[in-house]
Amino acid sequence: MADEMTTDDPNNDMTTVEPFRLVKFFSVTGLLVFILFVPVFTGLIANNTNRVMLERSEAYAQVFARNINRQVFQQFVVPTILTYGRISLRKPAQYRRLDRIIRNVIHGLRVKSVSILEAGKNRVSYSTDHQRVGSRVGGGGYAAAQGGKSSSMLIYRGSIFNLLPGSGSISCVLKTYIPLRAERLFGHKSDVVIGVIEVVQDLSEDYRATLKLQAMVSMISIFLLAFLFFVLRFIVGKADRIISARAAERHRLEERLHHSERLAALGKMVASVAHEIKNPLGIVKSSAAILQKKMASLLPEQEHLAVIIVDETARLDRVVREFLDFARPQPFNFSQIDINAVVEKVLGFMAPDLMEKGVAADVDLDRGIPPVRGDFDRLYRAFMNVIINAVQAMENGGVLTVRSRVLADGRVEVEIGDNGQGMTDETVAQIFAPFFTGRSRGTGLGLAIVKNIIDGHEGEIEISSYPGEGSRFRFRLKSGTEA
Repeated sequence: MADEMTTDDPNNDMTTVEPFRLVKFFSVTGLLVFILFVPVFTGLIANNTNRVMLERSEAYAQVFARNINRQVFQQFVVPTILTYGRISLRKPAQYRRLDRIIRNVIHGLRVKSVSILEAGKNRVSYSTDHQRVGSRVGGGGYAAAQGGKSSSMLIYRGSIFNLLPGSGSISCVLKTYIPLRAERLFGHKSDVVIGVIEVVQDLSEDYRATLKLQAMVSMISIFLLAFLFFVLRFIVGKADRIISARAAERHRLEERLHHSERLAALGKMVASVAHEIKNPLGIVKSSAAILQKKMASLLPEQEHLAVIIVDETARLDRVVREFLDFARPQPFNFSQIDINAVVEKVLGFMAPDLMEKGVAADVDLDRGIPPVRGDFDRLYRAFMNVIINAVQAMENGGVLTVRSRVLADGRVEVEIGDNGQGMTDETVAQIFAPFFTGRSRGTGLGLAIVKNIIDGHEGEIEISSYPGEGSRFRFRLKSGTEA
């Protein structure tokens, strides 16, 4: 079918636009920011928890150390001085007495060790951890306690990754240094520092609980952020598809409007020219017919010249009529019609031409298709134009294929195909354009009229064609029930 044809492609001249591209960018960027924010957020929670734990443990250690201070001074220092005259922890009896007093105080408490350091000598004179006795202790905590100020230091090891099986251990201890003061009567402290009390608390379980809290907050935060991200992406994606579909539909409607405007302007011009040609052409045709009759009797050898004039004026008359039909289409006369009847009438009229051209007709019409709401005469002309083009495309004969069927969506489809010379993609893209033709003779309006007719029926045309393999036109029309 090597005449006129085009396919409506709304994306031919339309730049693909993603209305929500900026939203997508912000959604991805927001997710990355949130992912980076989660460690900072959980780190702040962990630090705040550690600070609270340190403050509470330090306050507890202060109270505990003051209690030890009172018990040691009242139950050990005073009695020992009264009994022995001076304190010497190297003597086993004094050491055991002090050890018994301190262990009674720390019994049942989460205290890892208690040590007493001699004032000014920086040496451990007593410890519940006997291996530390005699060792030296330095650092700011001991120096501050020597000066009468209490201080604490949190020492921890491990992170949330140590919660995984097979990872390293988790530990956390709080060291508190409190001055050991000589007490006056009625429990009042004096300013005399006679030693330093070091209290070591094991906070590993509290620290492990803090890490578990941090891991739980991180996982919940990431899960919630991922969930919100995918929900946002789903909403944006759906909105993007809706907006893109509407944009494509708007573009298609705009193209149809512009096409209609161009055809309207072209139609006015064509109608004016055709009208001016029609009347003189009729006179020429009539005069040529009269001349033919006279020449047949007077100059028989020149009669063929008059025949040529008559044939050519007849051909020009058909061209003018085609111009007028394109420029001033008549209103559609819709009714419930049998589309197979339209096809059969066209094939009946074209039968002599098919035989003359050596074209065989392969016809398969579905007798169960529903009626179509359409204009019988207009559809007759549309199918006629396409079949004429198909026959002209098979110059050396071939097979004309005609099919009718019902589609899954309820529409009726008529397919007209040939095994002629076929068309290139460039030709297919222009085939419905007015005045485009692939033949040396022809107005190029045949398929433009076909498209106008099918558009008037709110139908669609699908074309598949390959050079050397032929072409197929598929007309899809609404059934009478759909209309």
